[in-house]
Amino acid sequence: MPNPHAMAEITWPEFQAYVDKGAVAFIPTGALEQHGPHLPLGVDHMLPTAIALDIAAEVGGMVAPAIPYGYKSMTRSAGGPFFPGSTGLDGATLSSVLQDIIREFVRHGIRQICVLDGNYENLWFLNEGIDLAMRELGDTGLRVMCMQHWEFLNEDTLGKLFPDGYPGIELEHAAVIETSMMMHYYPDLVRTDLIPDNPAVDAPPYDVWPPHRDWVPESGALISAAGASVEKGRIIADQYRRDITAAVRREFPARARAAE
Repeated sequence: MPNPHAMAEITWPEFQAYVDKGAVAFIPTGALEQHGPHLPLGVDHMLPTAIALDIAAEVGGMVAPAIPYGYKSMTRSAGGPFFPGSTGLDGATLSSVLQDIIREFVRHGIRQICVLDGNYENLWFLNEGIDLAMRELGDTGLRVMCMQHWEFLNEDTLGKLFPDGYPGIELEHAAVIETSMMMHYYPDLVRTDLIPDNPAVDAPPYDVWPPHRDWVPESGALISAAGASVEKGRIIADQYRRDITAAVRREFPARARAAE
């Protein structure tokens, strides 16, 4: 059965009904890049899509197809260009793609948009695309919020995920957070027998060009993912559903309530 909150799975009259009731439109963004030997290349756009569908179900919103490509993989945060399949865009291209999608949504009558990102390197290029769209469109009543999902992880959740201490989001590439969430949302796509247990990457606090291959563990995971579990994925998903929903309702109060 089609998901009634997934834009790609509904008809144009059903899309128009979302517009007519002032529903929030979610645009998931991410990347296509390596996530170790145990996770698929699409993790960074698959996770925000799943999260957005959870939130859309709470607020009566609609989730657009994800932008599957992101800014170029950087060595210290995603393993860099050394892994087959990691396919990035120039920053200006990513900004332009988002700007175009926002323009089209506004043309259709959408006035509340939430960009939900899953790729660490994307944020400022997404902000640029939103800013360019807002300047181009002028006074249309458009409101846009932009977020990266891990920013919602609170101390209570992090304590449950990392009883020995949180290493920081910069190292959490293909590690406990992403692996646990994939176990929760897409269990059939996690190669549990290949989950890596390598030590943390030990790179200096700067980047160089050409990048150094020896800064990246052979597995592609920047720190051990061995502590991942389905239960941890559920804990994250439950907190996101509660707190991201609250943020959307706070920024779009009248529309989000009316659309439920």
